[in-house]
Amino acid sequence: MPTPLKEVYSPRFYDQFGQVLAWVLPGFDQEEFTRQIFAEGWESKELKERMRHTAQVLHRFMPPAFPEAVAAIGQVIEQLRERQFPVQHVEFMFFPDYVELYGLEDPETSLKALESITQFISCEFAVRPFILKYPDRMLAQLLAWSGHAHPAVRRLASEGSRPRLPWAMALPFLKRDPAPLLPILENLKADPADSVRRSVANHLNDISKDHPDLVLQLLTSWQGQSKAVDAVVKHGCRTLLKQGHPQALQYFGFGGEAPVEVADFKVLTPRVALGQELVFSFFLKNLAETPQQVRLEYGVYYQKANGSLARKVFKISERGVAPGEEVLVTRRQSFRYITTRTYHPGRHRVSVIVNGQEKAIADFTVVR
Repeated sequence: MPTPLKEVYSPRFYDQFGQVLAWVLPGFDQEEFTRQIFAEGWESKELKERMRHTAQVLHRFMPPAFPEAVAAIGQVIEQLRERQFPVQHVEFMFFPDYVELYGLEDPETSLKALESITQFISCEFAVRPFILKYPDRMLAQLLAWSGHAHPAVRRLASEGSRPRLPWAMALPFLKRDPAPLLPILENLKADPADSVRRSVANHLNDISKDHPDLVLQLLTSWQGQSKAVDAVVKHGCRTLLKQGHPQALQYFGFGGEAPVEVADFKVLTPRVALGQELVFSFFLKNLAETPQQVRLEYGVYYQKANGSLARKVFKISERGVAPGEEVLVTRRQSFRYITTRTYHPGRHRVSVIVNGQEKAIADFTVVR
């Protein structure tokens, strides 16, 4: 099994990080810092718990005044850059966490700190408590950040305000009404940085889950502005397309029932052992005398703990099929262990989906 991500917080990491702290903080006691980090219960802490614990321990060694503490963090980051500290960067999530924990009552200092820190390590989680506590001020700040010179700050404007950002604090008022976010996305939809445009696409996808009509309205206003914007829109509509939303399918040229046939659908592995792969195949044939554009997907109906089935849709391709053309399609779906899914032995299903419509379905069994 791969090494758990929480192990980035290793003794070696804290030894090297402590050396940088010692350079910045007069009188820093590295031995005591390490002792407090690896206090009782350390081994049982998961990634975010270790991150939070590190912020809390760091706070005991920082200047007591918050503005002085964030200034020290800025100096630490400067040293990390100058010394080319060997990082994956995820381990420094405790810097924005520090601002979230200790700076919520000082938004003036905190927002400047987040603007700076996010250029080293992303602050999309830490900014959300400020959005909740100071909604009007933060919406104005996010809009201002969308015009910032640094792409990481522009990305923060979108990523930090996503209504459904995974593993993050909820923003119920923006989930209910995302309209205040649209000027931010408008500013960023054609951003020169790919990371910013990806965030906009993910943001649109979040909004589409609660307000599909709003996102589909944006399609009309953004249509054809550039290839980059078209790609943002397409990726932002991925959930609507997987749901078979008729208007979204129509917009991208896959509307209506295509005159194609799914034939000879076979589950080649009717019994799938945990850790192995489901394998299935079928023929796709165009029955019409004209070329057809098809969006081809498959759905896996995973068994849940209570025995019911829940479908997850996976894209195969979008392609043209010539008149009378017959295409053999074979696909594999892994049942290897992943942290984001629990597999339950028993009956499952797999289906073939063409332009949002299931054309064939078959059962298979997952065994230990």
